[in-house]
Amino acid sequence: MTKPIAKIGLRKNARIGSNKNERRIPKGVIHVQASFNNTIVTVTDVRGRVVSWASAGTSGFRGTRKGTPYAAQAAAFNAIRTLVDQGMQRAEVMIKGPGLGRDAALRAIRRNGMLLSFVRDVTPMPHNGCRPPKKRRV
Repeated sequence: MTKPIAKIGLRKNARIGSNKNERRIPKGVIHVQASFNNTIVTVTDVRGRVVSWASAGTSGFRGTRKGTPYAAQAAAFNAIRTLVDQGMQRAEVMIKGPGLGRDAALRAIRRNGMLLSFVRDVTPMPHNGCRPPKKRRV
C-alpha cells in the first residue's frame, strides 16, 4: 500500500509557533560560574528562561586549558554573540565561584558593547556550616 503524498503548504505540515530566532530581548541576566576546572556562561531573560549558554568546553578547550582566563573569555564571547544580534542592550551580571575566569569573562562581556546595570558576586559563602574534611598528612 502506498503512502499518500503530503501537500506542501498545508497547515498540518507547517511548523507553528517556532519564533525562537525572532524573539527580541531588550534586557537579560548573564550568569558566570567560574570554577577552577571550567567556566560556564549562561544568558537568561529577566524571568529566568535560558536564552543561550556556552562553556569553555563547548568553545573548544579540553583538559586543564578549560580553567584558563582565555577559555573563559572565549566562552563569554560565544554566549553573547547571538544575543547582540537579537537586540539585547542591557544586562545584569551575576558571578559565582573562585575560578580564574571571573575577571576575563566580565572583561569579554564589557568589550561586546553591553550596558551593564550591575555586577553582583553571588558566590555561596558558608556561615560556618559543614565541618571541613580533615587535613591531609603526606
